[in-house]
This record gives sequence, structure tokens and C-alpha cells, in this order.
Amino acid sequence: MNQQLDKRFVKLIFGLKQSLSRGHRELITAASVAVCVLLLHSIGLLQSLELAALDQFFRLRPNESPEERITIVVIDEASLDEVGSWPIPDTKIAELLQKLNVHKPRAIGLDIYRNLPVESGNQELRNAYKSMPNLIGIELLANDKNVNVLPPAGLNQDQVGFNNVLYDLDGKVRRSLLYWHVDNQVHESFALKLALLYLKPKGITPTKAKNNPEYLQLGKATFTRFEANDGAYVGADARGYQILSNFPKPKCQSSSREFCSFRQVSMRDVLAGKVKENLIKDRIILIGSTAPSLQDFVFIPYSSSLMGTAKPVFGIQLQAYFISELISAALQGRPLLKVWPNFVEDLWIFIWSYLGAVTTWRIRHATRSLLSILVSCFLLTLSAYLAFLYGWWIPLIPSLFSFGSSAIWVTSHLAHMQDEWKRSKEFLHHVINTIPDPIFVKNEQHQWIVLNEAYCQFIGYPNKLLIEKSDYDFFPKHEADAFRQQDDLVFRTQQPQEHEEEFTNADGQTYQIATKRSLHKDSAGNLFLVGVIRDITQLKLREKQLKRTAAELFRSNNELKLKEDHLRYLAYHDPLTGLSNRKFFAEQLYESLHWAQHNNLLLGLLFIDLDGFKQVNDTLGHETGDRLLMTIAGRLSNSLRASDTVSRLGGDEFTVILRAIPNVQIAAKVAAKILTSINKPIVLDGYAIRVSASIGISVYPYNSQDSETLMKQADAAMYRAKHLGKNRYEFA
Repeated sequence: MNQQLDKRFVKLIFGLKQSLSRGHRELITAASVAVCVLLLHSIGLLQSLELAALDQFFRLRPNESPEERITIVVIDEASLDEVGSWPIPDTKIAELLQKLNVHKPRAIGLDIYRNLPVESGNQELRNAYKSMPNLIGIELLANDKNVNVLPPAGLNQDQVGFNNVLYDLDGKVRRSLLYWHVDNQVHESFALKLALLYLKPKGITPTKAKNNPEYLQLGKATFTRFEANDGAYVGADARGYQILSNFPKPKCQSSSREFCSFRQVSMRDVLAGKVKENLIKDRIILIGSTAPSLQDFVFIPYSSSLMGTAKPVFGIQLQAYFISELISAALQGRPLLKVWPNFVEDLWIFIWSYLGAVTTWRIRHATRSLLSILVSCFLLTLSAYLAFLYGWWIPLIPSLFSFGSSAIWVTSHLAHMQDEWKRSKEFLHHVINTIPDPIFVKNEQHQWIVLNEAYCQFIGYPNKLLIEKSDYDFFPKHEADAFRQQDDLVFRTQQPQEHEEEFTNADGQTYQIATKRSLHKDSAGNLFLVGVIRDITQLKLREKQLKRTAAELFRSNNELKLKEDHLRYLAYHDPLTGLSNRKFFAEQLYESLHWAQHNNLLLGLLFIDLDGFKQVNDTLGHETGDRLLMTIAGRLSNSLRASDTVSRLGGDEFTVILRAIPNVQIAAKVAAKILTSINKPIVLDGYAIRVSASIGISVYPYNSQDSETLMKQADAAMYRAKHLGKNRYEFA
């Protein structure tokens, strides 16, 4: 209910108000105003204004096509004078019905209470009732039987509809009843029964809506049931099946009327046979009183006017409006009047409250602000009107009220801020002139508002020229961009910041400065960015000199390290083949043996001596011999695992350390692979050279557990291989 505002919305608003910073004044103001407006709305203080605005929308809507499906037979003063009495005798009513029925109307609605017989002719009237199944009479329903008006005697219950009318607090009719339960029995309204009779030949009957089975579906239209707090209503009587009436506005048949009604003929003309058949055939014929003396009239939205007296419509015309709306919605899909959910309406009001605050806060110019407010109010009204034309009743008065209240609130706050602003500027100017360092003070628009003499001397411009200007007016763009970025950071975080920057004065001299920025506010909430500058140009020059010295030391240190690495490489590698040398081999063998002992693994040691190398040296020269050794070194490396180590001991002698071999046969396989690789021809300077190798193998721990003995045994095994024919391997 509107009396109990959506708890989630209120919680959101107050949560925002407590948590948002001072930089969100617009949002806090909008939230506060929206809550107040929603409270006023929830207790109904805005209901009458909102309903009046809705009435004006009805009056402003464009005329629709003339209603050719309904003809009203009016009982006017002239007809009463001719009959000579009221109520009209049953004989005259029977005669009227029979004359109408001759022209085959689709349905006839008798909007006259006939619960009691009137003079003679009652039987004749009953006979007319029986002969006209398309006739609908009226009854008045009430929980108090003393207030009820019974239906005409002689009509079946399915030929009777109630004509109860729902009045709002201002006495107008804006809703219609479709169904009402009395004593657990459902009753249909007079308008609904006539509409259903008209739609039945077109195959349109009442069904349950697909999206909500509790709603009535009639052709193209779903009739949303009215709730007690829909739209501007607060705690309205929502008993029965009610809908908000979107009254049609038929085009005027005569330009002399202030607002339009429906096609009308008098009872006197019908009885005299002066009415054309096309005004009756296949139409809904409504019979009712328009005689002022009978006082059967009501007020509807079209009755309102901004100036002058409200104009009522007669009860029979009201029923015509209801029927026309039902038929048009079912056949043409004419929009029905709908409302947003409460939470969406609340959000809509909050949005306009926020726009009112933003419009005034951001513009801050009296004329432009007033113009923007007027344009915004016009756009809000126009959007509500356009939504109304499409069948949506959205909040207008609460939205306008929240928009205007936010604007007024912000305007008064801005006036207070201006007074405090002047006082704060005077105080700041007095304080900062006592400080020798350059100091500036900026507002939220990044303009200088206070500068001390030290700053003016530092930049080289007079105070009057700088005030209310920005960095972009005096500094190169790259410097102004850096200043603006740091200013924004302080405004956004509201935390002090210190940053080093370049500063070019009026003479074109560029300084290195360190600026400490902080944010301050006065009692009105005005924000001031205060910046204190230190000249660090000389300090930066000394820092650069220290950095150059440090860079030179670093470069020298790197050169020494490279030389050290090169010397270490030379100490542990053979300069000809690039393989590890004897020293490196000895260290690796010692470490490998220690690791094998610790992990209980086998280690193989291969001694390799080339066969025929001396002959190559003697015949082709030492240079060719060296190239041969380099090729052999490459083949040895390619024959081994990455974890193995191959070394050159000197001359044509090589060693291989096989780490972590699973068995002795692996050493034999490696030796065989090496022999095969070495045996392949080597082409040097056009000569195909072939050499072979003799290999001795010793294995830890089978042959020995110390490195010196393993080396001797592998060397002895190698010599044994040479004695046994070369190009082979032998185990120790």
C-alpha cells in the first residue's frame, strides 16, 4: 500500500544518505526530497491534484472517430411532456421497445428502473421482454436489501445488469465496475452485458487472461483489476472487479457543444417513426433519461475545466462511455488505463527529484537555471501526457513537486554557500599571505580563487590577472594536464596528495616543483583545494648527477663481472673444442661420485683415445688436426645426455662421465654409440678422413669407490682396447 512506502526503496534512500560523501550533494538532496514527497503521496495529500491533472489530460486528448455502434434514445423534457407522466407507463415502454426491435438492433439497454408496474400495459411489457432476448435491464445492488432496486419483472437474470456507479472523493466517476459478488452470487454490470451481446456474433467471449488468470480477457484486451492504491488513489474502495476507465472522446457531431457525447435520438421521434433505420440496425440502443428535471447526471473527467463551471453528463451517456470503451478495447485493442507498480512509480519520482537537484546545482546561473527548470517541467508533463495517450497513467504532480522542491532546496543551499564562500576567501587570503612558500587555492571548477604573493612572484604574473583563471590559461598543455590530473585525484579521493611536476613561469624558465595538495571545506560545504609548492630544481639536478655516477659504477661493475666470467670459463674449458678441461673434469668426477654414493646409484667413466690421429696431424697438418678434434668433440656431445659430462684431457684424449646409469650395459651401449659416431667419415678441405677410437670403461662402485682409482682403471682398459685391435671398448 502507498500508506506503507516500499521498505526497500526507503532503506535504499536512507542508506545512500548515510554513506555518500559530500561530493554527492545532488543525490542526497534528491533522496531526501523524494522521501518527503512519497510520504505526502502516501497519506493522500496529492491525490486531488493528481486526479485533476488526469482530468485535464482527458480534455486535451485528440478527438477519436465518431462512435457508430451506439445510439442513445433519450427521454428528454419534450418526450416527458408528450407522455404526460413519470414514470413512463408500461404501455409506452412496450411500444418503444417494439418499434426499436423492428429495425433489428444488436442489443437494447433499458437504463430505467422498472421494478414496479406503472399503470396499465404491464402484461404487454412482459410480452415484449420475452420476445427480445437481446434486451438488458438494470438493477441496483447493495449489501443492504433496503437500498437495492430489483430488476424489471419478467426479465431473466441473464438479461439484467447492475448500473452501480463508483464515485471518487471529488464526486467524479473515473472507474467502472465489471463484476460484483452479492451473497456469493456473481453479477455483471449493465455495460458489460451489452458489450458482450455486441461482441458475441464476432466470436468474442470472456476468458481468463493468459498472463494472469485472475484478470478478464476480452478479445484483444486484458482488463487489469483496479487496486486500492493504483495511481493517485490512496486506500480507495476496490471491492468488486473494477477498472480505471479510459473514457473515449468521440468526434463532435455538432460544433456547438463544449464536449462530445454519442448519437442521440428522442423517444418522441422513435414513437413517431421519424428515426432512420441505420441509426438502430445492428447497433447497441440505450434508453435513458436526459431530462434535467429527473436529475440523472454524473461528473466525469470531461466535465472538468480550468475556468468556468463543471459540466455533468447524464447517466445514460456514462453507460455509453463504458460500453464504447469495452468494445473498442476488445475489437481494436484500444489502450486501457494502466498504472506502474508502486516501486517503479517511486523510482520515477526519485529520478525527477534528482534531475531537479542536478539542474540547479550544475548550472548555477539564475536565468539559465530558471529556463532549464521550465523546460524540464514541460518535458515531464509532455511525457506524462504522451504516456496517457498510450494508456499509461504515470505520476505527474508528485514528480513535478519533487522536481521543484529539489530545485528550491538546492537554490537556497547555493545562496548560503555563496555567503560562506566570500568569508572563506577572505580568511584564506589573510592566512596564506603570511607563508613564504608559493600557495594557491582552487575551487571545484579548477579556478584560482586565492593566491599568495609568493605564488604570484614565482609564476611571474600579477594576482588580478590570475584570479578566476585556470592552469590552461598560463601553462603549456602538458603541464596543465598534469596539474588537472592531480587536482582531480584530490577532489575524488578527498585525501592529501604530494606530486612532483614541471612548472614554467612567465619568463619561460622551467622549474621542478613538489606540490602538496589537500582538500578543505567551510561550514556551508564549499570545497577548496589548497596547494603548497616547493622548488626542488637544484635537488633534482643533484639527484641526476648521483644517478649518472651510480650508472657509471654499475657499468664498470658489469664489465668486471663479464671479464671474471670469461676468465672462469677459460679456467674450466678447453679453448680449442669448447669442452670442459681436465680441471673441470676432476671436480665433476669428485662431485658425481659423492652424489652417486649418497643416492646409491651407478656411475660410469669412459676414457677415449683416438686411433690414427697422429697420422692425420703428420700428413695434413696441425690445423686440420685441430678441426678434426673440434668435429669429434661435437659428435661426442651429441651422443650423450644432457646430464652426462664430456671433457678433453689433452691431445686426442677425452673422458665421459655417465651419471645415474641403471646397469653396466648402458655404459656399453653409450660406448658403442660413440664408436659409431666417430667412425663416420669427416670431410676437411676436400679430404675424407676416417678415424676410430679406443674406449676404456670403469664403473662405480664395481671397479672402485674413489675417483683416482676409477681413472686409472678406465685408462688401463683403454690401453687394453688398443692392444686388442683398436676401434673398440673394454671394461676395467
